Amino acid sequence: MELQIAREIIGTLARGVHPVTGELMAEDSPYHAPRVVAALLAVQQALDAAKPRRARTDLPANTGKAWSADDDEQLRLGFQAGTPTKDLAAALGRTRWAIESRLVKLGMLTLAATPAAQRAAH
Repeated sequence: MELQIAREIIGTLARGVHPVTGELMAEDSPYHAPRVVAALLAVQQALDAAKPRRARTDLPANTGKAWSADDDEQLRLGFQAGTPTKDLAAALGRTRWAIESRLVKLGMLTLAATPAAQRAAH
């Protein structure tokens, strides 16, 4: 579900309106209770303040594309030469996570030895 749609639904509920039918909810509905309205408004504010996700256009050019044999070879050679994963990612148009994952798949790196795993451990 898109975040904007979720915001609209929460806002509609906070106003005591059924989000599908547009009808006003009954007075004895929990959506008219002050604490429920306050909670819904707090959630709506949190959604409004939520950091937007990185736009797809910000991702490297080859994100999501299949790896070619040439890509694998360039990755192997670069990794064996000691090129940092950040530089390999830039050269191959991939994310660092994709580089590390591919190295694991190629048997050149263990999952525990990936830079991401090491960063998480510290």
